[in-house]
Amino acid sequence: MPNLKEVKNRIVSVKSTQQITKAMKMVAAAKLRKAQDRIIQIRPYSQKLNNILQNVSATLGDEIENAYAVEREVKKVLIVVITSDRGLCGGFNANVSKKALSLIEGKYQTQLASGNVEILSIGKKGYDYFKRRDFNVNTEYLELFSDLNFDSVRAAAEYAMNGFLAKEFDVVDIIYNEFKNVATQETIVEQFLPITSEVSSGNKEQDVQMDYIFEPNKMDIVKELIPKSLKISFYKFLLESNAAEHGARMTAMDKATDNAQELIKELQLTYNRTRQAAITTEILEIVGGAEALANG
Repeated sequence: MPNLKEVKNRIVSVKSTQQITKAMKMVAAAKLRKAQDRIIQIRPYSQKLNNILQNVSATLGDEIENAYAVEREVKKVLIVVITSDRGLCGGFNANVSKKALSLIEGKYQTQLASGNVEILSIGKKGYDYFKRRDFNVNTEYLELFSDLNFDSVRAAAEYAMNGFLAKEFDVVDIIYNEFKNVATQETIVEQFLPITSEVSSGNKEQDVQMDYIFEPNKMDIVKELIPKSLKISFYKFLLESNAAEHGARMTAMDKATDNAQELIKELQLTYNRTRQAAITTEILEIVGGAEALANG
């Protein structure tokens, strides 16, 4: 039979934890609202720009070489892993890290064996995961989520883009969690570079390649639109991950709060039973003592 004091201390401890998880849920909900607004605003712009980019890339032909669409033999690989800086968000970080590891050990096994796989970690949890496994991890853009804005994200995108142009990387893949709703996040693997000319919007009307009138000319479009579109897409990936993180943390803390409530009920029942047993024992001892005195 557990000690009454121990059970009571446990109840106080669980109630304290419940207050913390409830507060964290409320904080996550407040942050989610802001993050959700940002991703909802950028999605239509990013998707339309991406459709234009893919169509323009397909119509360039041999007239102008799009350096960002050049496909080479894959010898060197950059994997951008987008996780969070903090835990307590369920399987959010584990899903991304395991997906990235599976991709590397499967698709890029040859490059991994020759030491030509670099991890660009955005978020401390991804860094911890791959550093423990002795991967080559770039930490230059590790803390982008501490102040998430387009200017800082642009620098990370340019690192990948310039590395591809300089042939330091032959392919750049991005793994992140896409925000669906508060309770659902989908782990996505997306090829960032080279650009593919396939339009995958899922809408047949949008999938038809458009015949564009270029103003001022195709060369300026290649120089301005394509790099800008790539940076916007990279920024969108981080906004998706940021919103998904807050949604995952809100859900995790909500479940933790409910579990704490269930545990409190169980402990309270245990406390009552233990207290009742202690009272019964005391009554029996008193009755036994009284009978002993009477018989004496």
